[in-house]
Amino acid sequence: MNKYQVLKNVFGYEIFRSGQEEIIDKIISGSDVLGIMPTGAGKSLCFQIPALILPGITIVVSPLISLMKDQVHSLIQNGVKAAFLNSSLSSGQYKKALSNLEKGLYKIIYVAPERLETESFLNVSSKINISMVVVDESHCVSQWGHDFRPSYLKISSFVNTLEKRPIVTAFTATATQNVQMDIKKLLGLRNPYCVTTGFERKNLYFDVIETKTKDKIGETIKLLSDIKNESVIIYCGTRKKVEQLCDILNKKGYSTSRYHAGLSAVERRRNQEDFIYDHKKVFVATNAFGMGIDKPDIRMIIHFNMPKNIESYYQEAGRAGRDGEPAKCIMLYSDSDISLNRFFIDNTNNDDLDIDQLKDIKAQDYKNLDKMIEYCKGNACYQKYMLDYFGEHIDSCGNCGNCLAEFDEIDFTSEAKKIFACILETEQQYGIKMICDILKGSKNNERIFQMGYDNILSYGSMKNFSLISLKNHIKELVNKKYIFLYGTKYPILKLYDIAHDIVCGKSKESVIIKKRKSKGVFFSSNKINIYEQPLYDLLVKLRTQIAKEQKVPAYIIFSDKTIKQICKKLPVELQDLLQISGFGKNKLEKYGDLIIKTVNEYFMGL
Repeated sequence: MNKYQVLKNVFGYEIFRSGQEEIIDKIISGSDVLGIMPTGAGKSLCFQIPALILPGITIVVSPLISLMKDQVHSLIQNGVKAAFLNSSLSSGQYKKALSNLEKGLYKIIYVAPERLETESFLNVSSKINISMVVVDESHCVSQWGHDFRPSYLKISSFVNTLEKRPIVTAFTATATQNVQMDIKKLLGLRNPYCVTTGFERKNLYFDVIETKTKDKIGETIKLLSDIKNESVIIYCGTRKKVEQLCDILNKKGYSTSRYHAGLSAVERRRNQEDFIYDHKKVFVATNAFGMGIDKPDIRMIIHFNMPKNIESYYQEAGRAGRDGEPAKCIMLYSDSDISLNRFFIDNTNNDDLDIDQLKDIKAQDYKNLDKMIEYCKGNACYQKYMLDYFGEHIDSCGNCGNCLAEFDEIDFTSEAKKIFACILETEQQYGIKMICDILKGSKNNERIFQMGYDNILSYGSMKNFSLISLKNHIKELVNKKYIFLYGTKYPILKLYDIAHDIVCGKSKESVIIKKRKSKGVFFSSNKINIYEQPLYDLLVKLRTQIAKEQKVPAYIIFSDKTIKQICKKLPVELQDLLQISGFGKNKLEKYGDLIIKTVNEYFMGL
């Protein structure tokens, strides 16, 4: 089969998404590839389709058991011979899978990175024709990424043990330029075809609700009340908060489960499966949960605490709406989140790093935290801010809390003059931290007293402002072109001419800043037409029954999107189902008669 036949007959899709076809062509032609594609963009097909076309076996290195299970279950449902090798298998199951691999019974095998070093796997690998090694979640190889895993550093060594070097491909949803360079270097990619399909997720609504810590539980309950019987993940910063929030929500009548590293492996697996299989609708977790989760119908992600960097937030929030349907991503922010993240950074330890490396990583973590705070405090388009961070630029998304909100204009001239005056009084030779310390009248910055800045007029002139608020106001004045940052490594603050004229009285221009006064309104097109709802309910019931019999998550059988298309197109013959997205020949043979029977029974009941 060619790529179009595989796309339609195996996976049930008519056309490729952006970037997929180019990547597939490059792999088939023998090129290494680095693909940066947002969650929900169809990364898996980019390597699964070539894997079915190339002559040998494809090894997919994946970091999490849950991810492997989802991918393998989906492939088997589509008629593809696939398996996984990880710690969830018994000794007998593992030996059987290795034996089947050696016999060539699998086309795609998913492997935990730690397994690449075992004698048994290396022995089998030397006997089989490996056409491609795929590194999923490839950002894990970089110490500068948000989820570094030392085991990923062994992948290149494994490839080098093979008699014939296979094609090596790497995929991830988020990677800065530094992380991308690490991926190429540490995985030993050879002249890779690199593609970034874009980070924008048009179906996601982003918003930040700034609130007091004590009010976060109430805000969470308000958010959940707006979304009935849909899948929701709530991320918390600590295990203690996970336990507390899970208990409260269960008492309030929400079907809630929990996940964090303090639970036993058995309970974590059981709770995760309860969520994946829709036995529980609300899942409260630390960031230990979620990488590679393929559940497509998550309608809301709530961050109860602010993550420590943009990469983590964008990947975690990106688990919403993988099916392309509208979904919400809400951050509940309070200033106490900053202290929590600083505590985590200060107490970071890694036995694989020396003291200097650890110091550098902590310094970078603090810079990344500043970017996260800017996101929470900013008035600009949320999605634009994140895309700018990853090097992609849009005017605005038109669909986030800031884009849809109303703002009051506040006269900030008096406060701005104090900031401008402080920069002038210190001869425009300091950065944001020093200027903020002087304005707040800090007693702990020895440099202030050494230079005599405790005697200048600006000292303590803005002591009633919080440090975070003051930093953000200065950054807003930078954005408004009153102040500019000079230098790269340790940038200092300098005034544009207009700011100099304002503080010296030569200009009467007012400095205006914006303050959000109303919440953006989220419009969802995710509703089923009232006339289609009875059929939709029948198909969901059928899907649940099939999934239960086959012991797989419901979305593995059909996605919500597929069921909605059936409701709209109302197929009455088997061949009509091939026009429905997600219906390949294998699923047609398995479930086609049941679907058509259900649709016809619906018509007869009208």
